[in-house]
Amino acid sequence: MNYPNISPTILKLGSLEIRWYGVLYIIAFIICFIFLKKLFKYRETNLSKERYDNLLSNIMLGVIIGGRLGYVVFYNFGYYFHHPLEIILPFSFTNGFTFTGFQGMSFHGGALGVIIAGLIFCKKNKLNFYQLADATAPLVAIGLGLGRIGNFINCELWGRITTKPWGMIFPNGGDFPRHPSQLYEALLEGLLLFFILFFILKNTRKNGVVFWSFIGFYGIFRFLIEFVREPDEHLGFFLKTFTMGQILSSFMIVSAIMALNLLFKNEK
Repeated sequence: MNYPNISPTILKLGSLEIRWYGVLYIIAFIICFIFLKKLFKYRETNLSKERYDNLLSNIMLGVIIGGRLGYVVFYNFGYYFHHPLEIILPFSFTNGFTFTGFQGMSFHGGALGVIIAGLIFCKKNKLNFYQLADATAPLVAIGLGLGRIGNFINCELWGRITTKPWGMIFPNGGDFPRHPSQLYEALLEGLLLFFILFFILKNTRKNGVVFWSFIGFYGIFRFLIEFVREPDEHLGFFLKTFTMGQILSSFMIVSAIMALNLLFKNEK
């Protein structure tokens, strides 16, 4: 099966280029803006308009800054150590001065960025972090799903070579069919994870359960999908088996198990 040849560009006017990847993330933030207040009712949280807008701004900054720095530190530290300007500027200075866009974002870094931004916001406004995080987690899953669809349209982060009938020949992935791992992630880390978290949010009043369930289930789904996802070429495998994504996801799984155990242990 050939890749369906979807153009990553929606509109191009001179040097202005609007791409699906960016638009899908904007849609994710709009969904968050519209529905987050509705999910707050499950944690009996009510924010003023000013605080609500500040919270969403903090989340957006956490995603962008954390995702960028996470990619730099976890996935390509050697390169950016020698090209520090490219960490914060969407330009390449390697072969002249060319516009490239940011080359790489990391979910694990983005997650850390959002958590830190949320903690700062809650401390400043004297709010319960878990109450806000529990309500936000299902919408983060929606954003993840849309982001993975963006990866698919960009024809990036494809999977390993496969003989499965749904394998796709990606334009820059060689001559053999590969797993459309971006779509696997959109379904598991996006759609399925949303329903799991929303169900838990509706059916439990224990603060922190939804948040740590998000951390744990994402870690499990990502760890499994990494077995069919092509690892970053410049990193390859660790111990000949595991990818960087699996190593980072393992920390998420262990942290979630320990935290959930502690939450319920304290309740007893």
